[in-house]
Amino acid sequence: QIGFNTDKKTAKEKVARGVYKDVIAHDIVKYGIIPELVGRLPVIVTLDNLDEDSLVRIIKEPKNALYKQYQKLLSLDGIELEFEDAAFRAIAHLAIERETGARGLRSILEGIMMRPMYSLPSDKTVKKVIVTAGFVKGEEELTVIREENLLTN
Repeated sequence: QIGFNTDKKTAKEKVARGVYKDVIAHDIVKYGIIPELVGRLPVIVTLDNLDEDSLVRIIKEPKNALYKQYQKLLSLDGIELEFEDAAFRAIAHLAIERETGARGLRSILEGIMMRPMYSLPSDKTVKKVIVTAGFVKGEEELTVIREENLLTN
């Protein structure tokens, strides 16, 4: 297929979606699941993988969003934490690469924030920390803004 309105899914996604979207209870029994269990399944549905925009929304929007938890933890030590939008996209991209989806976001964020969470609170000159996409990818250092009056004393 070619053109603007074609389905841009990979062949693997097309096959998986085509096979699983029409599954009925009888198919599950034929596959080998016991009928007593199948009878207790009220609804059988298929799920699609989350895209990058959905993963970014999961990181940012909920009341107890993952990045807000880190902001709160660092604010207890007087440090302001800021994430660039590109950093959120880089985190979501890592989750897609690792095929972990939304459940993998916490472990990715923990891996990124481990070193700053242990080293920054002991440094009293740190005022603000900015997480960039380069830092998430491991290409850059963390952007740290310090108070000048504490540096001169």
